[in-house]
Amino acid sequence: MIKKILLILGSLVGIGILALGGYGYYLYDSAKDTVNEMHEPIESSRQTPPPKVDGNKDELEPISILLMGVDERKNDQGRSDTMVIMTLNPQDNSMYMFSIPRDTRTEIVGRGTIEKINHAYAYGGTQMTIDTVENFLDIPINYYFKVNMESFKDIVNTMGGVSVNNSFGFSAGRYSFSEGNIHLNGDEALAYARMRKKDPRGDLGRNDRQRQIITAVINEGAQVSTITKFDDILNVLGKNIKTNMTFDEMKEVQKNYKDVRHNIETFEVKGHGQTIDKLWYYIVSDEERNQITNKLKSHLELS
Repeated sequence: MIKKILLILGSLVGIGILALGGYGYYLYDSAKDTVNEMHEPIESSRQTPPPKVDGNKDELEPISILLMGVDERKNDQGRSDTMVIMTLNPQDNSMYMFSIPRDTRTEIVGRGTIEKINHAYAYGGTQMTIDTVENFLDIPINYYFKVNMESFKDIVNTMGGVSVNNSFGFSAGRYSFSEGNIHLNGDEALAYARMRKKDPRGDLGRNDRQRQIITAVINEGAQVSTITKFDDILNVLGKNIKTNMTFDEMKEVQKNYKDVRHNIETFEVKGHGQTIDKLWYYIVSDEERNQITNKLKSHLELS
């Protein structure tokens, strides 16, 4: 699920690499229509001004992005089972990426309860999820991308698959994944990203594989060869992705922030499992949360 969201960021990178000439203009026009279809603004409870993403490099500001992989079914709001935070700093061309475990116990902002963080989407959709994540991390979320999990396989397939370095061999469903460098199609990538029970690290191991897929999609989206697949990618994106980023912002982010993909630091939210009122939670200490908040604020250049 998480991967799907990553795919989106990969497509963002691709959007900015449009070729010049007649076909390039066609892609530009098609991309604009697709992004308009994807656009779904939200209001941050923090009321922070939008970051500056255009102009000279020394004027650019760091940005934060929430990637949500959502499993939505008919007559069911669904849950954001995948949440990846990315912060991009254009001054030192660096990116932080980490996953918030879906069972993390925290306050659900707007509901006034202490529950698993992925319940926020079921109660209040994208808005409540962003408000809850902002409260948990104590940073503003500038942009979000929400991806329907059903689109994941199609996006990977239209990009020609993705390559990852698997740390250990395992089987998931009808697929087997050998140790080392492997190339995955859409179905394989989804199975690879979802596997949890056979991983000694459980959800944390799954989060690692999800971030692998995200990074692979970003890199694939940045390849010139992806332009020839852009028509198919746009068709999938427009139907399955929502974001508050406008087309103009996407162009500026691609142009001014694309080099951050060469310097990605990933890390984990450390915690422990605990059963409370017969429900299993992932407990993150205040000390751990403060450490992450300080790390992100420094990267985002926030006081």
